[in-house]
This record gives sequence, C-alpha cells and structure tokens, in this order.
Amino acid sequence: MNSIEQEDENVFREQLVALLPRLRRFALFLTSDMTEADDLVQSACERALSRRLQWQPGSRLDSWMFSIIHHLMIDETRTMRRRKTHIPLEEGRFIATAMNGMKKLEAKLRLKQVAMAMQHLTDNDRLVISLVCIDGMSYKDAANTLQVPVGTVMSRLARARKKLYGLVHQRQGSSE
Repeated sequence: MNSIEQEDENVFREQLVALLPRLRRFALFLTSDMTEADDLVQSACERALSRRLQWQPGSRLDSWMFSIIHHLMIDETRTMRRRKTHIPLEEGRFIATAMNGMKKLEAKLRLKQVAMAMQHLTDNDRLVISLVCIDGMSYKDAANTLQVPVGTVMSRLARARKKLYGLVHQRQGSSE
C-alpha cells in the first residue's frame, strides 16, 4: 500500500470512528436493545472495513453506513422472524442533564411513552423516523440511504408520524 492509499485508509477509519455515536443511536432505535444495537454497529463496521473500496471518497460516509445497518437489520429480521421481543429503551439515556425535578420526570414519562409506541410501528416506520427525526438526515439523504425516491420518504414519514402521534396519545389517554 503506497502512502496515498495509507492516508486514505487512515482518513476513512477516523471518519468511521467519528460516526460511531450516530450509528449506535440509529441502531438502538431500530432494535430497542443496546446489546443488539452494539452488535449491529459492530457488524456494520466489519462490513464497511472489509468492503472499504466500495465506498466512494467524497460521498457521504454516514449515508453509506446507515444503509449498511439498514440492510443488516433486514437480513437479521428475515433470518429471525420468530424472535420479535423488544426491550424498552433505557429511560434516562436521551434526557438532557440540565432538566430537573418535575421537568425531568415529565420528560422520562414522555420518552417512555414514545419508546413504547415506537415498538408498535412497522420496521419501515421506525427506520424513517430514526433517520429523519432522530438523526436529523435530510429527506434526500434518507432517500439515498433507503434507496427510495424522496417522495416515498416524505409519505412514509408523514404516515409514521401520524401513527406515532396516535399511539402516544392513545396510551396517554388510557393512562390518565
């Protein structure tokens, strides 16, 4: 390997390491289980490193990695159809530390409601919400990651948001 190839390899690895928190968060919302999410991210990193030459320098590494995770999740779902249990998200994981008292309790309860409602969404609904609403991807980037038209992302997201809203408010109404 010449020095330019070695430098490209080092840059690729650095960018991949910088993406790990986002990849982990994305995988967690897909699986609802930290252990499964970590396994999924590890598998995606292994695949990316072994197929590094398939990635085009100058293109978005995050979209490529999210796509790998998405495809690994599809493969896992196909092979493990019977296993459909989800462990609830850890309640305090995504709550800002600045919150205190009642606001913190309300935020924990809302997060728990949303996490429970997310489990009742289809895989496609969870996926598009995770990419756009949680990770902050643009519709165009999410479309590239999912390999679908932008309009499909927009319509899936609208339907998923509506379902999620209904599920959260349905649960909220039943708990009051």
